Amino acid sequence: MTSIVHSFNPITLIGGGEVGPKDLDLALRIAPRCVAADGGASVALAAGIDLDAVIGDFDSLDADVLAQIPVHRRHHISEQNSTDFDKCLRNITAPVVVAVGFSGGRLDHQMAAMHTLVACVDRPCIILGAQEVVFHCPPQITLPTQAGDVVSLFPLSHVAGTSMGLEWPIDGLKFAPDRYVGTSNRAVGRLTLTMSGTGMLCIVPRRLFGAVIQALGSLEAHEMWPVPAK
Repeated sequence: MTSIVHSFNPITLIGGGEVGPKDLDLALRIAPRCVAADGGASVALAAGIDLDAVIGDFDSLDADVLAQIPVHRRHHISEQNSTDFDKCLRNITAPVVVAVGFSGGRLDHQMAAMHTLVACVDRPCIILGAQEVVFHCPPQITLPTQAGDVVSLFPLSHVAGTSMGLEWPIDGLKFAPDRYVGTSNRAVGRLTLTMSGTGMLCIVPRRLFGAVIQALGSLEAHEMWPVPAK
């Protein structure tokens, strides 16, 4: 599939949800090129951010906002079987996407965003929240957690794995959203997670944002999950 936006560096993706006062500055320091998901264009324009593209079904964009976006940067995708976040991730090729404005606000929107992280496993992405960051676990990841850091693992499918650096190791556990989850674990030092398959969300403190970006963005093709079969 041909993507709309291509970059050899991280991309910031702005949604229409809650955006904290320092969220955009933090994201743009690492990923200065910016894309908006539908109503996220209003947030970007209000902050004076130049957009490479606006992607979505445009049902959350006022006409006056849309008029400020050059026609060649508007990418209207009308199908209603996916969210605007999903439409964007499918059409951005970058080492990693920093998603701002996809947490807080409506709970159904947050849940849909978590689903998209798992649905687009071949598109590394991190959701920047007010207190934590959320990402879909690759086959293996190592993070510089410190003793006492809260590490939550939430499965959206049946998945297992192993860990080094958790107070309660996950080795031998069979996770499932309707059976066994791993919220509120704690690090005892540097953390390494290895997953048997896709479907595990990891939630860690926001101060690890840069480390997660580095870990996800430096993955080689063979270290990532394969493109899902359609």
